[in-house]
Amino acid sequence: MQSDFFARFAADMGRLDLARVQSPRDIPETFLLGRQGPLSSYYVPFDYVNPKARLVLVGITPGFTQWKNAMREAQDRLRGGATHADALRAAKQTGAFSGAMRPNLIALLDHIGLNRWLQLPSCEALFGAAGDLIQTTSILRHPVFVDGANYNGAPGMTRSEFLKAQIEQHFANEARSLPDAVYIPLGPKVSEGLDWLVARGVVPPDKVLHGLPHPSGANAERIAYFLGRKAREALSAKTDAAKLDAIREQLQVRVAALGPLN
Repeated sequence: MQSDFFARFAADMGRLDLARVQSPRDIPETFLLGRQGPLSSYYVPFDYVNPKARLVLVGITPGFTQWKNAMREAQDRLRGGATHADALRAAKQTGAFSGAMRPNLIALLDHIGLNRWLQLPSCEALFGAAGDLIQTTSILRHPVFVDGANYNGAPGMTRSEFLKAQIEQHFANEARSLPDAVYIPLGPKVSEGLDWLVARGVVPPDKVLHGLPHPSGANAERIAYFLGRKAREALSAKTDAAKLDAIREQLQVRVAALGPLN
């Protein structure tokens, strides 16, 4: 946990008037971590790392809404007298895979057998009693904006020196502290970033499980087919059934081959 990093911004968070921050362009420069051309990155209190985590869910980067919600939670905790560690933990947990995305994610993780590897009846427990087994994070841990809009993968993170530096400074240090964890990248852009870290020796290649459909509701048809809830003949032309079949089989085999929990 980079509590010293949090301490650097704690006083500014206490003074921040969130009602005046209506878009990424309104974020005060005191939270700026870096800028290059149209790219900018701002601090968010997502420094907390769960040292017991065995499963790491990796998104691409927090968006503006996540930034604002996390800042509000950290503010409330600090103003209520919480320690920096408690404020960080609470901010990290705010909105993690909430809403319709969470049931999709749980079903996908269970379908490839991660609940059995984690010795849980269902991965639903990861968001409750078994929360000590999971770390939710982003490969670009602190929000990245492009010309004041949420970053969506362009420009490619491994082709941008600025973005590679953000990964190395923040997410790579997080990964180094979790050498026994298994990583689930959520989306091909995240997979690209994790492969870059694998090539650099930061993450072991056998610990990255690529290909799980993104749990977003916008991906409903692919999720339904992957889970066996929609027949192949009912799919639209945009869904590649053969590819999903291959990914499902590969993931199930790889999860079954994971060693026992320590």
